[in-house]
Amino acid sequence: METLLSICIGIGLSAACGFRIFVPPLAMSVASLFGHLTLSPNFAWMGSYPALIAFAVATCIEIVAYYIPWVDNLLDTVATPLAIAAGTVVTASLIPDTDPMLQWSVALIAGGGAAGTIQAFTGIGRLASTLMTGGLGNGLLSTLESGSSIILSGLAIAVPVVAVCLVAVLLVFTLSQLGRSLALKRERQEAALSSVENLH
Repeated sequence: METLLSICIGIGLSAACGFRIFVPPLAMSVASLFGHLTLSPNFAWMGSYPALIAFAVATCIEIVAYYIPWVDNLLDTVATPLAIAAGTVVTASLIPDTDPMLQWSVALIAGGGAAGTIQAFTGIGRLASTLMTGGLGNGLLSTLESGSSIILSGLAIAVPVVAVCLVAVLLVFTLSQLGRSLALKRERQEAALSSVENLH
């Protein structure tokens, strides 16, 4: 039961990494220091004051950087692999002592998968916002993403089961939107190809 609860916390925090990479590790560090979260022995360093300071500085830089026009789009190009890595590490750090193969497999599939899916969706959303508003709407989007990461991180630690249910809804919505986006892209390509063929 304890392992399952730890995995639920890990998935919730990993999904939050999809919105902002450093907010969940910062939340974990704070929760660990106050005794609200037990980290796997190999990741006990995340619950130290030096780690807390490092995560706090990185979080501030990341949040501010997303308010700088075009820098936010540049960050999105590297954020997906980083979010997957962060989500994997976050989940692995919460799984109690177990077989390393099982630990990292669960961490990569559940944690990395959740973080990567949500990050991919936010990246597409920012690109659409940039194209439609010339970047003017990106500030609002950045605020929503940062807020989502903070709220989801808090829920994951306080009420992990609720957080996992919320993540499940988010993933279903995200995957359906990504599927719709790919279908639209395919239709446009087919239409463009058809018009070229008609010209010949």
